[in-house]
Amino acid sequence: MTCTLTYFGHSGFQISDNHVSVAVDPFLTGNPSATIKPSEVRCSHVALTHGHEDHVGDTLEIAKSNDAVLVANYELATYFSEQGIEKTEPGNHGGRIDIGGGNWIAFTAAIHSSSYQGRYMGMPAGLMLHVGGKTIYHCGDTDIFSDMSLIGEMYKPDVALIPIGDRFTMGPEMASRAADLIGAPRVVPIHYNTWPPIEVDVSKFCPTKASVDIMAAGETIAL
Repeated sequence: MTCTLTYFGHSGFQISDNHVSVAVDPFLTGNPSATIKPSEVRCSHVALTHGHEDHVGDTLEIAKSNDAVLVANYELATYFSEQGIEKTEPGNHGGRIDIGGGNWIAFTAAIHSSSYQGRYMGMPAGLMLHVGGKTIYHCGDTDIFSDMSLIGEMYKPDVALIPIGDRFTMGPEMASRAADLIGAPRVVPIHYNTWPPIEVDVSKFCPTKASVDIMAAGETIAL
């Protein structure tokens, strides 16, 4: 089995194998780094970490046009079912959802906030995605927390997608420490340099226990 990881820019990814293709936090419209339009996304699932606009992004259009399954916390799943997404798989922290072909998505803790269009959208989360025999930890928007070491110990992710943009999440120095706690052999910095408030020097993201893949929007890597 082969798992591929395609970067949409900001915090968005498409994670695929021969059975499923998951669009995670598909923020394309209004994303200055995006290289494709929502209409170009082909996926079986959409998965969300939390409700902020730069993560929910084009969920409604993408899920509807692909007849895709939305995997999100209860509040987000409920909201988008009201907006016409017919297939939802709600979950919450600690839970695991089977998405077919031996693949699954689990919810982990994240320290942040979550709302959409003025409506509370439940607790923010990180996502652990097991696709094509590989495990990818999308940390979501979060501060560092010590249980990242436990999350890493339990799930043993092959790669971690870690926010480094400061102000709303960890900055690169703290994110480096978070990467060491998680213990994944590969890490990808996300949620940085999209707009001036989150511009940082990516060279300061230098964990001691992992190789760093700095991905450009539109780039795909095989895991």
